[in-house]
Amino acid sequence: MSSHNESILREPLVTGENITYAKVTDDILLPVENKPNKAWWIGFTMAALGALLWVFSVGYTFWTGIGAWGLNKTVGWAWDITDFVWWVGIGHAGTLISAVLLLFRQNWRNSINRSAEAMTIFAVICAATYVVAHMGRPWLAYWIFPLPNQFGPLWVNFNSPLVWDAFAISTYFTVSLVFWYCGLLPDIASVRDRAAGLKRRIYSILSFGWNGSVKTWQRFEIVSLILAGISTPLVLSVHTIVSMDFATSVIPGWHTTIFPPYFVAGAIFSGFAMVQTLLLIMRKVLNFENYITMFHIEAMNKIIMVTGSIVGIAYLTELFIAWYSGSEYEMYAFANRIAGPYAWAYWAMMTCNVISPQLFWFKKIRTSIPISWVLSIVVNIGMWFERFVIIVTSLHRDYLPSSWAMFYPTWVDVGIFVGSIGVFFTLFLLFLRFLPGIAIAEVKLLLKSASLQQKAKLINEGNLKPEQVAFFRDSLKKYDSVTQEEIKSLETK
Repeated sequence: MSSHNESILREPLVTGENITYAKVTDDILLPVENKPNKAWWIGFTMAALGALLWVFSVGYTFWTGIGAWGLNKTVGWAWDITDFVWWVGIGHAGTLISAVLLLFRQNWRNSINRSAEAMTIFAVICAATYVVAHMGRPWLAYWIFPLPNQFGPLWVNFNSPLVWDAFAISTYFTVSLVFWYCGLLPDIASVRDRAAGLKRRIYSILSFGWNGSVKTWQRFEIVSLILAGISTPLVLSVHTIVSMDFATSVIPGWHTTIFPPYFVAGAIFSGFAMVQTLLLIMRKVLNFENYITMFHIEAMNKIIMVTGSIVGIAYLTELFIAWYSGSEYEMYAFANRIAGPYAWAYWAMMTCNVISPQLFWFKKIRTSIPISWVLSIVVNIGMWFERFVIIVTSLHRDYLPSSWAMFYPTWVDVGIFVGSIGVFFTLFLLFLRFLPGIAIAEVKLLLKSASLQQKAKLINEGNLKPEQVAFFRDSLKKYDSVTQEEIKSLETK
């Protein structure tokens, strides 16, 4: 994590003039130390209303039973498992950004890892609520764990992917929470040192005695690398195990070996889309344009484009293997998806997940904030439809035509899903209110190496070739946080 001078050809990761260590702390802690603005209150009110809808819908489910949902004898899984897989997928980008990019020394993660990690934790919490709600008897939720008991031969079935789910997701949540909180410690200490009274006491407890010594920082970096190493396999394992909920069955459309890599790519795809959705709003409302720059936005759009292309290849591979298998049941499962009663969902999935990300090949679209924000939402709509298509269209028409049935969601299905989105945004907005949304310590590492003012200093020293300076100036034109005057000042030096 040591600082070094980067090549002038690299685009800056921090923009703005007179950016000092003190200014970085002031800017990032502004939402924490001051009263929330009007935009925060509007967002929090809407999210809290959604959370209340979730409480009411889940409470109604517990009181009435699973029959309140639109499930039937044929379609025993529908919106519940669709939403569960969707939320687990969204949580993938946080681990990828915080762990994998750290191991590869990608400095552009420094400004976005904190919010991505928080998003991971909140998304997994939303996913876990579906597991508990679907149990019917949530007070017996502990039965999914292999605990010693007095109920006779009651033991979990270790051959079931549903048990693997419980272990994988609980491990994922625990490691992600520890990783996120360890990264927060120096920043919580910064809030502690600037606070007074009860607030100082609370943040002092939360900072675990952080003192900022050299030895503390050394241990911090070692622990970060260890946790990154532990977390990296989870990027692949968690959604692989989730995919085995389906792949280990004999249902046409599910029984396929492509599911693990296909689900992992889709999870990273949807996760980065949600990170993009959140960060584009956050940088505007909290005035973080100098720290979440156009470089970050474009880099995430490129990842969305690549993973979207992988997902598109997986869709085509599924179609080819269904035909190549020679199984009439498998072929019919995909024909039913394409032209059956749920064809509208299939084509919505293809449009949102395959076609829309290809727009990011165009630089003007890739660097347009409004279009990037809209497309990030479109991607996650498409990923929800993907899970719906995989689950419902494979179940509603299986081997026996006499058992064919349609699934229609009830208001409780819709209420729980919309409410879970409210719960997610409520938690995220509370996080932004009480904790720094950007890693202060990690952004400070960039000031002496990857900031605009450091690169301007290199230009002022006059040791660079004119074509290098010209290339750097051209790269700044896409930045909405760099003024024309700043670019012109580089031209005259």
